[in-house]
Amino acid sequence: MSTDVTIIGAGLGGLTLARVLHVHGIPATVYEAEPSPAARSQGGMLDIHDYNGQLALEAAGLMDEFRAIILEGRQAMRVLDPDGTVLHEMTDDGTGGRPEVQRGELRQILLDSLPAGTVRWGHKVSSARTLGDGRHEVTFAHGGTVVTGLLVGADGAWSRVRPLLSTAAPEYLGKSVVDTYLFDADARHPVAAKTVGGGSMIALKPGREIFAHREKDATLHAYVGLDEPQDWFAAIDFADGAAARARIAQEFSGWAPELTALITDCDIAPALRPLYALPTGHRWDRVPGVTLLGDAAHLSEPNGEGANLAMLDGAELGKALAACPDDIEAALTAYEQAMFPRSTEFAGFEGFAGLEGFEAHGSGSHLQVRETPSESGSSGGSSSNVK
Repeated sequence: MSTDVTIIGAGLGGLTLARVLHVHGIPATVYEAEPSPAARSQGGMLDIHDYNGQLALEAAGLMDEFRAIILEGRQAMRVLDPDGTVLHEMTDDGTGGRPEVQRGELRQILLDSLPAGTVRWGHKVSSARTLGDGRHEVTFAHGGTVVTGLLVGADGAWSRVRPLLSTAAPEYLGKSVVDTYLFDADARHPVAAKTVGGGSMIALKPGREIFAHREKDATLHAYVGLDEPQDWFAAIDFADGAAARARIAQEFSGWAPELTALITDCDIAPALRPLYALPTGHRWDRVPGVTLLGDAAHLSEPNGEGANLAMLDGAELGKALAACPDDIEAALTAYEQAMFPRSTEFAGFEGFAGLEGFEAHGSGSHLQVRETPSESGSSGGSSSNVK
């Protein structure tokens, strides 16, 4: 393949693409805005599914490395009523097909699998423009530019590459998530630790929910969801951690104290994560020499599929390019024709990862069981939002 490949964004999707291309002997350059791999925390845990994320890792030749970082037992799930009653509990028997790993460790596996110099750190994109004949120019905030024959936007929700293909922009979903962390929970926060259990826990009612993971080193990471407009959150001073915790906890008045402890006992200032999405079914007409993957292409409400889909996008695009090295447009067309319906299908999934469509209705709750793509025979084997 003689066309140079430029990937914008060193998230899981962009790195998976670079790795799959490397496996097939195709070099690529990844430009990342962050100044270094350790510039910021990479978030919490991810459940990597056997019908999409694991397929991407197989294509990347990294399954052994992936298995080495799996946190055993974390597929366990408990569903609680806001009064603390356990409504449903699932144990982790190792056959769930959705093992949990730390996002940062998964990203590091991908980084370590690439040749030195593949990722160019500290390259924040300010704009991109079409030059014609399938070539594009990318301008960086520091003033440098690069011209490429194949440009891939793996740069997330606020992609600077997307405008080359689409006028769509993410819209606020009317809901935000507040991140909280409790460290050394077994010793310092035993009641909350017992409530979460060995894996994940969710408690919800219309407009309010608390979802928590047990991460490494007895860390509890909670996502506190509230259906409110952005100006409601703007009235809260999140720089004042104590005041923010108290204000958010007010919205869960009447909930069991072992649940609200995940808010009130937070060891660091809570962080606000507004949730955005692109229109469901977002797609574009083929533009020579450029495409998108992951959240840049199909940002949706968090449902446990975003990171998995981004990795599968990267793997499928890499395989398509390797299969048609002399016809880039044929490869991009094949990739997009499969990616568009796949992303639309997964955008319809509801609920957090590991929970099969749990919903609350009024004062009661029930479980809904949905088929996974591997069971229903869909194309799933061919995602600044949470997870």
